[in-house]
Parts: sequence; C-alpha cells; structure tokens
Amino acid sequence: MTTTRRTLLAGAAAVTTSAALGAPAAQAHARHESKPKPTVVLVHGAFADASGWNAVAARLIDDGYPVIAPANPLRGVATDSAYLASILATLGGPIVLAAHSYGGIVITNAATGNANVKALVYVAAFVPDQGDTLLGLQTMYPGSQLSEAALDFRPHAAGVDGYIKKEVFRDVFAGDVRRATTDLMWAGQRPADVSTLQEPSGAPAWKTIPSWYLVARDDKVLPAAAQRFMARRASARTVEVGTSHVAMIAQPAAAADLIKRAAR
Repeated sequence: MTTTRRTLLAGAAAVTTSAALGAPAAQAHARHESKPKPTVVLVHGAFADASGWNAVAARLIDDGYPVIAPANPLRGVATDSAYLASILATLGGPIVLAAHSYGGIVITNAATGNANVKALVYVAAFVPDQGDTLLGLQTMYPGSQLSEAALDFRPHAAGVDGYIKKEVFRDVFAGDVRRATTDLMWAGQRPADVSTLQEPSGAPAWKTIPSWYLVARDDKVLPAAAQRFMARRASARTVEVGTSHVAMIAQPAAAADLIKRAAR
C-alpha cells in the first residue's frame, strides 16, 4: 500500500470515529432544540383587558412560545380564580403563568394544585399569602394614589363596579405611556367589583411553584415597597424597572425577558 493511500485511509477512519463520538452530543442538542416550549398564560388585572399584554405576547410568539391571554372576569377572587383554573385545565404540558396587578391574586389561587404550572411571573402584581386582601396589600406601605377619590362607582345588578376617573387615569395608572394610548385605555377599561378589595385570598401557589417578580419602581397604584415585600416573601427572583404600574405596556421587552427567563 502506498504512503498516500495509507494516509487517506487513516484520515477517513479518524473522521468516522470523531463523527461517532460526536453523535450523542449532536443528538442531545437536537432533542433540546426540539423540546416544546411551555405555554405562557398572560393574565390581566383590573382597569385593563388582555390587550395590555399585546406587546409582550408578540415578543413571546416571535420566539416560538405558545401564548394565551384569557379574559379575567374581575368579579371576585374566588370566582376569577376558578375561571382561570378551568382554562388551565384545558391546556396540556408545562405552563408559565404571568400576571399583572390584581391578576397576581388570581394566578396565586388558580395555580394551586396544578402540577402543569412550572413558574409564576408577577409584573407589578399582588402576591398574597393566605388570608391577605387586595386592599390590605395595597395600603401596607404609603404611596398608592388609587384612592376612593380616584374612582367612579357604578352600581350593577349584583354589586358595584369601580372605574378610574378620566382626569387621573394617566397619572395614576400609566404615567409613562403616551396620552393618546391612555385615553383609549381609559375608554375601554374593564372595572372590578369593589367587593374584590376585601375578599381574602386562599392557599398560595408560590409556596410550591418557583416565582419571578418585576418591580415597577414608579408605580402609583401598588407602591414599589409593597412589591418588594411580596417578592421577598415569595422568594421570587426579582428585577426592577423604572416604570409605571403598567410595566408590560411601558416596558414590554423587560416583561417578556423575565417571562422567558422563568420559562427556561
């Protein structure tokens, strides 16, 4: 056999061996890449609707995440949590729950006992312990400007709904969002039944499910100090952003990044 032929054969053997050794790693990488991503469920709070998550949802969808943003009924803690739990029961595979404001109380209750929920993400949201109320958490620290004087009340067949007044809506709720947008947000705001303010929360899902928190430092609805307290209590991995209460609208990239971090 000539020297040239022996060299070619040796090289071919080396390539074959290298490929064989690398196959498991390549296959593992392929399996990792093809693993389905968790479904992200985005839950809005009071004085808002699911469209408030649009900019965040777009980023998640572009990155390959299945996303659903259901309507939150805003009728009461137990009622709203049961409704969300019924939606979660229709979803297969792992779930990441993300919530804004009052939606945090809803996911805290709805996720309890659901083994598919792998992470909870709170965006300027309430994170109650058992027995806590929305009003109690909101007023735990000074700074909230969402007082009774800031609300319009409209009776309905089963109770009374609260709406943020037009003249204070932007300053209190979404001070870093352009006025043309906040005018539309005010016009389409979905009210919460005022009984929700003092309805106690149930057993919290964050005691068994890992959580993440985005603190909105300039929040005039839920003071940043209260957000930090709740995040610490839940042992949440926390980031802080200089933004108003509607962090998912004013800073959608930060909110989406935190959700993706939780999903990973």
